[in-house]
Amino acid sequence: MITENLLYVKFAFLQRRILYSLQAIPSILVKIIRKGLTDVIDYSVLDNPLLLQNIFYPYPEVTPCPPGAVDIFVPVEKNVSISCRFYAEDKSWPNILYFHGNGELVGDYDGIAPYYNEKGLNIMVVDYRGYGASGGFPKFTSMISDAHSVFGEFKKILLRQGYEGGLWVMGRSLGSASALDLAYHCQDQIKGLIIESGFPSFGRLLKRKGIVPPGTSLDAFNDACLARLGKIYLPALVMHGQYDSLVPLQEAQDLFDGLGSPAKKMIIIPDADHNTTMMIGFDLYFGYINEFIES
Repeated sequence: MITENLLYVKFAFLQRRILYSLQAIPSILVKIIRKGLTDVIDYSVLDNPLLLQNIFYPYPEVTPCPPGAVDIFVPVEKNVSISCRFYAEDKSWPNILYFHGNGELVGDYDGIAPYYNEKGLNIMVVDYRGYGASGGFPKFTSMISDAHSVFGEFKKILLRQGYEGGLWVMGRSLGSASALDLAYHCQDQIKGLIIESGFPSFGRLLKRKGIVPPGTSLDAFNDACLARLGKIYLPALVMHGQYDSLVPLQEAQDLFDGLGSPAKKMIIIPDADHNTTMMIGFDLYFGYINEFIES
């Protein structure tokens, strides 16, 4: 039975998600070299202020760290750090590095992380520049590079403090971009990939929303994104709402079909929209995450 506290958490979380709903996703130039893997995806043509102000919703709200959690700040450049919150209860449990949606903050997960803990999972939630206690202003170039900085620091923390349960990467909506990039470049260091309400290509989503700068062709970009999916061989779980009106279900299906993983699973949450996947499908949502990680 869902408790009154859970209903309150779900309602508050839904309010924020709806308030800052994802409208479209622009792109950036990313060039990362990791253990011999080199990939260049040119997002820069779409990385302009007019698009960014309609994508990111930075909100510098700082909430007190709840008992049992710890705030971690990862320096990414001079005078700029990314705020993260690590909800951990047992060093033998699996560890999830979680990249949230565009209208969320780490503090929103104070009431949600305990449900991960109840499933025997530690989770660290990551903000973006300008969000919560993070410095700077969000751009897509920095979002991707910051994800790698946070990933590297999280690995050091797990090793230094003796966490032995392995590392999974999870991205929701906008956060799927960071998760997929890490999954491609760092797959020898990750146990598995979880995508919720995500998409395979920024460009495809922009086209669906009708937000593409005049004279811009996204064909090469989309081809590169889809080709890279086929080179991700990690075990993968893709979850999506049946009636997602912001990121249509077909986006998740194409992402799933494109993944090169021989061990992948797709879950459609009945009756859920973009911002209600966890809330409507609560038992399915956490049940499948737990099952996926245990397997």
